[in-house]
Amino acid sequence: MKIGVLALQGDFAEHIAILHHMEVDTGEVRLPSQLDELDGLIIPGGESTTIGKLATTFDMIEPLRQFSHNRPIWGTCAGAIFLSCGAKRQQPLLNLMDITIERNAFGRQVNSFEIDLIIPALEDPELPFRALFIRAPLIERVGEDVEVLARLPEDSQRAGRVVAAQQGHLLATSFHPELTDDKRFHRYFLSLVKGLEDHDPSLRLA
Repeated sequence: MKIGVLALQGDFAEHIAILHHMEVDTGEVRLPSQLDELDGLIIPGGESTTIGKLATTFDMIEPLRQFSHNRPIWGTCAGAIFLSCGAKRQQPLLNLMDITIERNAFGRQVNSFEIDLIIPALEDPELPFRALFIRAPLIERVGEDVEVLARLPEDSQRAGRVVAAQQGHLLATSFHPELTDDKRFHRYFLSLVKGLEDHDPSLRLA
């Protein structure tokens, strides 16, 4: 298994460090040809408009869409925006997940915060996942085929709003699992990759 991290802009190094620590083969992705050797891809947090513009410049938009047809993609924060079909402003999007995003839903970087989330899909579901929100978006709308994985707790700002979702083998999180020591979300994504390969062994790379 090899997992790529889109390295056009943002905190791609943090995802790569976690994958290396998990002994997963990984590499930075900046060109369409680098997608060919991958089983899955992570799109990191950063600045979604910049990521979209650079993806357009490097002719990555259509190759990424083609990649998504049979291989998992996970977008965190800005990556979730880039995966979405709507962000309420003109910017390049992949239009892959049937979600609409509210950008910067909590304000500026000084309004960043941490909060415990209960996420039933993860290992040890009763163990809270400490989520970091940095200039974070919210998932404002989900389509019929989208499964909600996590919402903000009832005692929090913007209570009940969606912060993690999945559509088939596409995954979106508003927060930054790569900035914590909890690797359960990365293991969950790897399980999507393995599950897709097990379902269709022809997807496995030689």
